[in-house]
Amino acid sequence: MIYLDNAATTLHKPPEVAEAVLQAMMHMGNSGRGAHEETLTASRRIYETREILAGMFHCPQAQNVVFTLNSTEALNTAIQGLIGPGEHVVTTDLEHNSVLRPLYRLEQEKGIRLSFAESDTRGCIDYDRLELLVKDNAKAIVCTHGSNLTGNLVDIARVGKIADTYGALFILDASQTAGVFPIDMQEMHIDVLCFTGHKSLFGPQGTGGLAVCGDLEIRPLKVGGSGIRTFDRIHPKELPTGLEAGTLNGHGIAGLGAGAAFIEKTGMDRIFRHEQRLTRTFYEGVKDIDGVTIYGDFSTWMRAPIVALNIWDYDSSEVSDELSQVYDIATRPGAHCAPRLHQALGTVEQGAVRFSFSYYNTEEEVQAAIDAVRKIASE
Repeated sequence: MIYLDNAATTLHKPPEVAEAVLQAMMHMGNSGRGAHEETLTASRRIYETREILAGMFHCPQAQNVVFTLNSTEALNTAIQGLIGPGEHVVTTDLEHNSVLRPLYRLEQEKGIRLSFAESDTRGCIDYDRLELLVKDNAKAIVCTHGSNLTGNLVDIARVGKIADTYGALFILDASQTAGVFPIDMQEMHIDVLCFTGHKSLFGPQGTGGLAVCGDLEIRPLKVGGSGIRTFDRIHPKELPTGLEAGTLNGHGIAGLGAGAAFIEKTGMDRIFRHEQRLTRTFYEGVKDIDGVTIYGDFSTWMRAPIVALNIWDYDSSEVSDELSQVYDIATRPGAHCAPRLHQALGTVEQGAVRFSFSYYNTEEEVQAAIDAVRKIASE
């Protein structure tokens, strides 16, 4: 099977990830719940992972890396923990529902004012328009770094500068980019970076988190056991404990740490160049096929390793099914949890077939995918 659905989750992980999870299951206790060797082993491994990720994102303190189950939980924590009733939030048409739905919920329940930087038909936003919206007393900008539908990148350095100029918070969804694109929270004025572990960080599912730059106080999404201050009625505020109620997924975090260490050892730039080469090869191979429509801005090759397309007027699910059943190629059809971007692209009814590449894909697999698209288009 040729797996080209890496924007959903990376199927092929470095072997050391599985080994780290196995060792954790055999030897790790519950971090912060005792002083015996097993619990200390868990605490050390979790802290080591915080340190690697803090270094990767240029987060000033390792304890400001907080673990969650995924980027959805991280985004809910940041958005609901920082935005108050009646405040103004600016976002974009590129967003995943893990950004949109928490914001819509706050709009309905707490009367926040929500503004959108609109997308054009290539999936690009107007930064001057974004700045005008932020200038109107915005409390925060919440946006993605890379579209999970088109692969287009947002210029987060520019967005961060806009946020800093007008005193707005900048909450970044790095689900598609953490681990493969350099991100400097301090230089880019990112207040909270939300990430998932199971995509470009090569970690297990059920891992993710948020990195907090500075002394922001975020209201916790959940409270409960912390391993400290048992007799206090209020959950501790200090990070990371303040946002990590209950037992962590220590086994998964051990695997996430191994995935991040693999990136560190291999080199982010090496991973990026390989994925870009595969993406460009696929794009060049399918863009001139009669009946193929490609979505996104390919005028630059600083982009997430994603190509979304449709063939004639075929339903995207039917195309993806044929790719799977006839050609043994795994892709993702449908709406990709990005409703506003589909509206901008004009693909609400048809959806789109997404091909997404990873470090473990090969040139031969890409060529097989090109051939399959050509055959389907000629039917």
